[in-house]
Amino acid sequence: MSIEITRLPSGLTVATDAMPGTATVSLGAWIGAGTRHEAAELNGIAHLLEHMAFKGTERRSAQDIAEEIEAVGGHLNAYTSRENTAFYAKVLSEDAPLALDIVSDILQHPTFLADELERERAVVLQEIGQAFDTPDDIVFDYFQETAYPAQALGRPVLGESHTVSGLDRGALWDYLRGHYGPQQMVVAAAGQIEHAHFVDMAAAAFAHEDFASNGVTDPAAYRGGDRREQRDLEQVHLLLGFDGVGYLDDDYYALSALSTLFGGGMSSRLFQEVREKRGLVYSVYSFHSAFLDGGLFGVYAGTGSGEVRELVPVVCDELAKLTLGVSEEELDRARAQLRASLLMSRESSSSRAEQIAQQLLIYGRAVPIDEVLAKIAAVTVADIERVAGRLMASAPTVTAIGPLAHLESAEKIAARLG
Repeated sequence: MSIEITRLPSGLTVATDAMPGTATVSLGAWIGAGTRHEAAELNGIAHLLEHMAFKGTERRSAQDIAEEIEAVGGHLNAYTSRENTAFYAKVLSEDAPLALDIVSDILQHPTFLADELERERAVVLQEIGQAFDTPDDIVFDYFQETAYPAQALGRPVLGESHTVSGLDRGALWDYLRGHYGPQQMVVAAAGQIEHAHFVDMAAAAFAHEDFASNGVTDPAAYRGGDRREQRDLEQVHLLLGFDGVGYLDDDYYALSALSTLFGGGMSSRLFQEVREKRGLVYSVYSFHSAFLDGGLFGVYAGTGSGEVRELVPVVCDELAKLTLGVSEEELDRARAQLRASLLMSRESSSSRAEQIAQQLLIYGRAVPIDEVLAKIAAVTVADIERVAGRLMASAPTVTAIGPLAHLESAEKIAARLG
């Protein structure tokens, strides 16, 4: 196994995945804090902090940050999710010290200057407005909020206009120092990297003075429900879903296989029945979003205002059929898709750095590739049927945006699924 892990006295976890023969290194810091770790009045602060980290430090201006990484042909980026935030770079191997210095600098010594904060706040407010104007985007936020109402796990990653407008410099500092501590962070690298040297660099770069690690969250409490928004659009954007499973659940791989065979590709049941045979949609697929202690299984479809009348019964029928059985051939295809996707991702240093960091945050260890492949291979037809029944036993979540005159009531949809 090419993965090596060191835990520093500070509590910081440093991990590497060596890829001999490559000329590059992907590295970064993954923090076990995201939207789920925000108070209601601070919704959007993790995402705003992600933006503000690039807007200048005590040693570098925003322009300096951009110019230094691009002067060596590197790339620097970040993302915020409901449970994590990540800051990462990809550079030639000889430029790894510079990339790590920039990442550590923006996470420990940002200035959060008032004028930069106002500019970036305006950018984020535009981003929120753009998401609202993109129905096949915002419908997923509605889906999350409906499934997990009145809890942090259901709030939008971008935040809402009224909460983002109220976030000040002090709130950013409090969130940074309260959640970006060493025990909640993994610094990982993959590519042409030597572990001992990278550990020394990380130990020197991340002093973590006065930073705390606060990963406490309320437990996921799936509720389900119905939310519809009438809009004058060409299509209905529809999501139908159920209580899923978390990363630590024994059924995680079975549900991943179920989602793949049900709506994960052109050979899937959904694609074949809904698009190929009936021509009811352009886009239809299923997905499984996992969290530490819960998850969501869902089906997305974009269809016409008239076609939705036929679409919903067909999707409900196909969901019900999952509990009656799947063929070994279908399951073989799903297992092959999952296996190929995993192995193909191993060819990317960025993916490998991401994988090891996420595994350490979720499981507290690196999971050997053979172990994951064995769990995929072990999924049986009986597992699929059992997990399908588990899904269907939960209350459905329905969200829709568009011309909804022909969309069935929530009660009728629930009756079809019952």
